[in-house]
Amino acid sequence: MTAPARGNPASYFPAIEKKYGRPVQEWIDLIDSSSLTKHMELVSWLKAEHGLGHGHANALVTHTLAGGK
Repeated sequence: MTAPARGNPASYFPAIEKKYGRPVQEWIDLIDSSSLTKHMELVSWLKAEHGLGHGHANALVTHTLAGGK
């Protein structure tokens, strides 16, 4: 198995799981269940309400809004 390409949102996932102690799928489900739809609204929400750093929040939102691709 190879590591995700640098710059790929998924490349942040191991660090996100380690730092915040929750599986990435939980974050994706949380984003999907939010009534927010705009990228930066979701990033700001994850930062303010869940304490994520900007890069981690951005990676999760980018991945989720792209349909997991």
